[in-house]
Amino acid sequence: KTPHLDALAEGGTRFTQFYVNSPVCSPSRAAVVTGQYPARNRIHGHISGHSQNVERDMPDWLDPKVDTFVNHLKAAGYKTAHFGKWHLGAYYHKNAPTLTEYGFGEWRGFWTPSNTLGAKEGDPYFGEPYFWHRSTDFLVDEAIKFIESARDQSFYLQVWAVLPHSILDPPKEAMEQYREFGMRSPYFSEEKEMTPTVQEIYYSSVTAIDNAVGRLIDKLDDLGLSDNTIIIFSSDNGPEEISLAKIAGNAGIGSAGPFRGRKRSLYEGGVRVPFIVKWTDKVKEGAVDNTSVITAVDLFPTLCSLVDVPAETKSKLDGEDVSDMIFGKSRVRTKPIYWEWRFQIYGHVLHRSPMLAMRDGDWKLLMNPDQSRIELYNIPADPTELNNLADRKPELTNRLVSKLMEWQKTLPDGYVENSAGKNNYPWPSEN
Repeated sequence: KTPHLDALAEGGTRFTQFYVNSPVCSPSRAAVVTGQYPARNRIHGHISGHSQNVERDMPDWLDPKVDTFVNHLKAAGYKTAHFGKWHLGAYYHKNAPTLTEYGFGEWRGFWTPSNTLGAKEGDPYFGEPYFWHRSTDFLVDEAIKFIESARDQSFYLQVWAVLPHSILDPPKEAMEQYREFGMRSPYFSEEKEMTPTVQEIYYSSVTAIDNAVGRLIDKLDDLGLSDNTIIIFSSDNGPEEISLAKIAGNAGIGSAGPFRGRKRSLYEGGVRVPFIVKWTDKVKEGAVDNTSVITAVDLFPTLCSLVDVPAETKSKLDGEDVSDMIFGKSRVRTKPIYWEWRFQIYGHVLHRSPMLAMRDGDWKLLMNPDQSRIELYNIPADPTELNNLADRKPELTNRLVSKLMEWQKTLPDGYVENSAGKNNYPWPSEN
């Protein structure tokens, strides 16, 4: 049940062909703030401890010398803030740059250099056993303070919720509205304490996000800021793989809808996520755009364009300005979208994509760098990616293979996991 997100969609436009640039969190977030494919900055997977980062040829944090759109907004006079999950330089790296170096005037959250994995002593939720669940409320509390302080000037605020990432541990009262999904045995009365099901846990966690979105929008309404504020809602990757019980737990039952693939996969279910934009009297209300193809690296040039801030940067931008699409113009994007995934993909063999992928017009090509497993799909006609047309479209396939290989050559060399790009079944235990 997501009434506030439903209302947000009704008040704006929902884009159904929006892609993030990685099927996991850290590189996906890097693409948003830099406008560059994350592999250019060697952020191939989630940023972890130093030894694991070294093993995977990754840095311990996003290089602050790489430009961000937040820097541009700040230079133009915007007050800037980040509250929530960061994960572009984790808290256990003592020398990691603070978010100030990326353009944020205020910041607080999770996986940040301030070691604020939870609420600090004195905060209203400190010491609560369900803080992970209540973290979204905590982040919105901080965001509301920021909005009130910035109400008389231009501001940019990002609230990156932790939920529905594992670990999910909502209190009993949060799950009450989902009791219909609970484990009900004819041998026990309704009053008897029962172990909650994964549905009760997951649905209540998503509802916690929805409630937080509602609080933010209500505050904008109360302060008279709604009509002049651009609101964007999205996610960083597809749903967690349900088989990873020790890692994902109850967070693994999220649905990718009709799509093949989940988190870590380059199939649609791993990289195609919700995207809602609301801007009163500027973005069409109650619209669903099923044709525009937009991706996360587009946000840098697009956000700058929407607020008339120059986006000239010393860093090469991989995205394009799609502000005209945001305003309702239907057109084919000028730049292809590219992906690379160098690691294992867990779960059912159906979700294990090749290492490389690209989307060009209606067509999506997937392949391994050695040109094995070449797959070609017409996404509007076959969004489930089950009808491989590579053999029937040799000329188109060869053209896209050449483009994808040329792009891959521009990326830094580095570690590739032995199981990357493989879909053998059964899975060898040594992999």
